[in-house]
Amino acid sequence: MAHLLGAETLGLEYPTTKVFDSVSLGVNEGDRIGIVGRNGDGKSSLLAMLAGRKQPDSGRVTVRGGVRVGVLDQVDRFDDDETVGHAVVGDRPEHEWAGDAKVRDVIGGLLGDVDWNATTSSLSGGQRRRVSLARLLAGEHDVLALDEPTNHLDVEAITWLADHLKRRWPANAGGLLVVTHDRWFLDEVCTVTWEVHDRIVEPFEGGYAAYILQRVERDRQAATIEARRQNLARKELAWLRRGAPARTSKPKFRVDAANALIADVPPVRDKVALQSLATARLGKDVVDLLDVSVSYGDRDVLDGVEWRLAPGERTGILGVNGAGKSTLLGLIAGTVEATAGKVKRGKTVKVATLTQRLDDLNRFLDDPVRKVIADLQTTYTFGAGSKAQELSPSQLLERLGFDSAQLSTPVKDLSGGQKRRLQLLLILLDAPNVLILDEPTNDLDTDMLAALEDLLDSWPGTLIVVSHDRYFLERVTDQQFAVMNGKLRHLPNGVDEFLKLRAAQQKETASATASGSSGSSSEPTSALSGAELRAANKELASLERRIDKLHSKIDEARTALADHDQSDYQGLAAETERIREMESELAEIEERWMELGEAIE
Repeated sequence: MAHLLGAETLGLEYPTTKVFDSVSLGVNEGDRIGIVGRNGDGKSSLLAMLAGRKQPDSGRVTVRGGVRVGVLDQVDRFDDDETVGHAVVGDRPEHEWAGDAKVRDVIGGLLGDVDWNATTSSLSGGQRRRVSLARLLAGEHDVLALDEPTNHLDVEAITWLADHLKRRWPANAGGLLVVTHDRWFLDEVCTVTWEVHDRIVEPFEGGYAAYILQRVERDRQAATIEARRQNLARKELAWLRRGAPARTSKPKFRVDAANALIADVPPVRDKVALQSLATARLGKDVVDLLDVSVSYGDRDVLDGVEWRLAPGERTGILGVNGAGKSTLLGLIAGTVEATAGKVKRGKTVKVATLTQRLDDLNRFLDDPVRKVIADLQTTYTFGAGSKAQELSPSQLLERLGFDSAQLSTPVKDLSGGQKRRLQLLLILLDAPNVLILDEPTNDLDTDMLAALEDLLDSWPGTLIVVSHDRYFLERVTDQQFAVMNGKLRHLPNGVDEFLKLRAAQQKETASATASGSSGSSSEPTSALSGAELRAANKELASLERRIDKLHSKIDEARTALADHDQSDYQGLAAETERIREMESELAEIEERWMELGEAIE
């Protein structure tokens, strides 16, 4: 296969650390390369050097003549007054881009629900990400370098992107480099995996599943990697081998070798023991939703939902934005009141929620991590039966990737991923028996995701997860439900079934629109009245003010990031993390704003 670009003895160093030391590698036609590694080990820096965005301190990057490289950055940058249409196709005449099947496919797949004439400054974080992707994919590139392309995307958009990239870059065309923590995406798209660690880049054949197998083999043979990391990799391999059939059908996944490696590995979770312990902590009654409906005026968000949560149940919740997932979680947590029906809670139920925001850490910002955990209970039991372990807060921190030096770090100086892990630790040590995780994988690298999954495997309680990370959702839950048309629907075949239902739903909607009469219209009726309408309008106005302020802050932060000293690696990472947090908060507020707006209309 023809060579597209390569690196020769690359070196990169910052004032406080050496990132790479004499790295040589290449990209050939047909390569779809996933880049994995711990946060801070240099994945984005490697991508930037290969794409020509960053100059190495030593060595060089070579690009074959005529090869065009397209780049997707972590931060989506647009002119404030630029429209969506101009951002995607520029000044190209409409007849030109509309006649291009590739451009039509990209626009239809990513921007079907986005106003073509809207300004990019008015979009949510997820919409801006899709516009950035559409702009890149509508162009002519031989090599794509994608930095966290699935950030802010939902399951449907991630699935579309994976399918598009596989069709666009088959085995005999172009090249693809992608940095992402989305393990399903890596396994679905990539044919080669590069692991960045200890100032080197180590190549592995195949996608994420094949990489895990080869890494386990490497660790077993070398016997130099610590036992904890090896056990996590073996456990994750067992999940990959025993999980969905598609994972074992990868053409380069050596099934016989995998079977030999995991012959003595127990199931990921001891379901019987955990359920027994969960029943002892919770009793037989957890939370029952009995014919529950929630309405905003005349608009039904949930309609006649029946759901009886069992002790030790592990459930994933799927649904598009605005479908009612947050309302459903609020019913369970007790923060939302049912309009009709009954919510019944067991006497011993204690619910805790890991939200997308980090507000609960604000009171600790100036305190070192050691002080934060000093007043917590001395031990906490994980697991059940013979596998039960009593762990101290510091031992739990170690399992979640904190080293002894970081115990003295003030909370405000932690990275986004470290804050996320500390937030989870504080929740777990409060000893809830019902745990709700709302997008828990944000800011975590693949090793930390494996550590979190390992911790949850031994957590004895009822677990409810909302996540766009398909791999994580399938890994830590035993069943999945979807919120669709106000109903809670069981998905025996998991995420694949949800995607099929959504495709059928969209087809029905399109057919109804096409066959509907254009000659008649009816005036919308008011959904709210009286005190409800006044309260809704007041909240809507408040949300609009918060949205405007956040948009301004995000724009200012993006401008500051563009002007930031590019050699200040730690400063750039901190600013990028701050922007991510604001975008997550903005997306949450906008979802509530949309719900209220529809109710008022």
